[in-house]
Amino acid sequence: MTRDRLGKGLGALLGEYLEPEVEAGEIRSLPLAAIVPNPLQPRRVFTDAELSDLAASIRENGLLQPLVVRPAPGAPDRFELVAGERRFRALTMLDWKEAPVVVRDADDETLLVLALVENLQREALNPIEEAEGYQALSERFGLKTAEVARSVGKDRSTVANLIRLLNLPPSIRKLVEEGALTQGHARALLTIDDPVQAADLARRAAREGWSVREVERRASQGKKKPRKPSPAKDPVLLAIEQALQEHLQTRVEVKASRGGGGTVVIRYHGSEDFERIFELVTGRPINEVVE
Repeated sequence: MTRDRLGKGLGALLGEYLEPEVEAGEIRSLPLAAIVPNPLQPRRVFTDAELSDLAASIRENGLLQPLVVRPAPGAPDRFELVAGERRFRALTMLDWKEAPVVVRDADDETLLVLALVENLQREALNPIEEAEGYQALSERFGLKTAEVARSVGKDRSTVANLIRLLNLPPSIRKLVEEGALTQGHARALLTIDDPVQAADLARRAAREGWSVREVERRASQGKKKPRKPSPAKDPVLLAIEQALQEHLQTRVEVKASRGGGGTVVIRYHGSEDFERIFELVTGRPINEVVE
């Protein structure tokens, strides 16, 4: 994608690709089997209910807008989606064999930008997916934050603040992806340096329904009284504790006793958190054991 195209912003990109004004002769029919999803699609979550509703609408009214595809690099007679992932999935649910498409030339950078724009236009991305999309644009194509922001029609500060969410521990990112915490909650949790303390607070906030202001207050209190490891503990045990805490994203205490034995205490917060930790420790979902 050229810098000229980046400068066009959201409206021009949408006009070029997502809502193409095409002549009837430009629309062609392709077998669905010849179309593959966008390999740079930032959105990972497509709910069954959402796709079922769209499939029902297409069944009733037909496909009102063609898919936009590009020739798949290095794969003759294959095409990659540029826009229309939801429609493509809905058509697959309906067992359509062919679909109307518009073929456009698009490089990888354009492909990623347009996938982001299409989802942002429909408010379909959760904050973590959006942040990962912006980071991918920055890392894959060497774009500065301001250039990423301009390419998707967002303020620079908005993009920068979203990318910062990727510094959160995985367990907190998961809560944001699931909608249990908002972007506001997540930004408040970023102020806590201790990832285990942040994860503990995040789980409590999600479980008890705290407001963003409450999380900000608790995070501020936590910074005033940082948890300090006991200086009397063996530094080797402290290092092991830290590694376990970072892996499990919860409090872990290793207690040594005489004779070389000891105990490992792992803290969990409710049944869902216990299942999460169990799967991390064993590599198996808990339902395989208790069924």
